[in-house]
Amino acid sequence: KTAGGIIIPDTAKEKPQEGEVVAVGSGVRKDDGSVAALDVKAGDKVLFGKWSGTEVKVDGEELLIMKESDIMGIME
Repeated sequence: KTAGGIIIPDTAKEKPQEGEVVAVGSGVRKDDGSVAALDVKAGDKVLFGKWSGTEVKVDGEELLIMKESDIMGIME
């Protein structure tokens, strides 16, 4: 509970997760049919929410597939 009386659930207090982008698609298709390039690229270190993305297993390795909009930021 904050000083102003707002109750913050435990899930909102969690720090973002950190990961490395291993691959990206060709971009996102816009309404007019054109493709907009993504801001993230393979090798970028990113921050994302704990519940972001979908877990998959590829060749025995656990990975997350997520939309670029789920990424909170790119770390330098």
